[in-house]
Amino acid sequence: MSKCTANALTFILVFLAASMAAADNTITFGPYVQNVTDQRAVVCWATLEGESIASKLGWKKSVRAYNVHERIFVGLEPNTRYEYDVFGDGSPEGSGHFTTFPAKAEPFTFVAFGDTRSGHKEHAKLAAHILKDNPLFVINTGDLVSNGLEMNDWESFFRVSGDLMRNIPYYPVLGNHEKDSPYYFDFFSLPGNERYYSFLAGDCFFLMLDTEGPDYPTPEFVKKENREEFWAEQQNRDYMEQQKQWADKMLRLHRDAGYIFVCFHQPLISVKKSRAEDAKIRRAFWGGLFERRGVQVVLSGHDHHYHRAVSGGTHFVTTGGGGASLYDADAPQPETVKIAKARHYIRINVGEEQANLSVIDIDGSLIESFSVQKRSN
Repeated sequence: MSKCTANALTFILVFLAASMAAADNTITFGPYVQNVTDQRAVVCWATLEGESIASKLGWKKSVRAYNVHERIFVGLEPNTRYEYDVFGDGSPEGSGHFTTFPAKAEPFTFVAFGDTRSGHKEHAKLAAHILKDNPLFVINTGDLVSNGLEMNDWESFFRVSGDLMRNIPYYPVLGNHEKDSPYYFDFFSLPGNERYYSFLAGDCFFLMLDTEGPDYPTPEFVKKENREEFWAEQQNRDYMEQQKQWADKMLRLHRDAGYIFVCFHQPLISVKKSRAEDAKIRRAFWGGLFERRGVQVVLSGHDHHYHRAVSGGTHFVTTGGGGASLYDADAPQPETVKIAKARHYIRINVGEEQANLSVIDIDGSLIESFSVQKRSN
């Protein structure tokens, strides 16, 4: 248990949900905790609205629809544990707890992992380990599901993640498998524009970015040799430039933070041969921004293994072992420090002088540990 959680006071929050307009007010997903700060928190849950069907001769597909309910609590005390009850009747189905973030520099623990996708058994086992660690919050580095446009995939995700998300805030970033799905934005309540955003915990600044961009399908008539240009120019150019300017500004404004962690899906340094060149293009686009701004750790996913590289004092960590089938690391880079083909998560203990990162495999064994010092500014 983190020091922050252990020292927290406990308060009870009760609110009624009599205004719910769903056809069935039985909770289907959740409740789950979102967007916690030192003074506010969001509790969400979903109820079944109905079912829609598309069919043709000999084929039928049904898709369930959900109403997502959200309650925002403000005026809370920092570093305080709160119990909540979404129905106000004491039923365990609607109850949970969360701990608000510290307002000043205090020790706490958080967890990062990613690419949970369709490996439900492995995802569930990792989630159980994480729950025992009782972190202040969890970061997912993207590709939460196999296909973000398939409601069945989201149903599986929330079934596996339910116990974890009921009591621990969950901060994801968009992966390519989310496919810019409206379901992602319906189910998650995140800061800012939700595509890229930031948040604070004590003197730690977290910058959450989007390496995917809005989804514009490439028409079939575009020739193969022109597809990359079509995709890059239409989908990414202006959006990514705007995001980079915002990221640079936010890093500059938070230059006094003791720790800075950046998170996005596709890594800037890849040890998967088929992806190494694309990673170099992304790295050139960001142009050494994170090293220049003194970011200690960059967390990514996409490649289904663990990889750590160090460049300019910044640790570039790929944590894509959350459940999806594992990849070989067949192209080590000059900056590579450690590689492990393993399902895993990373536990980060933020302390007063340094942050200690421990990489834990699915059986609870330590893959490696390393530390970063608090920024001297």
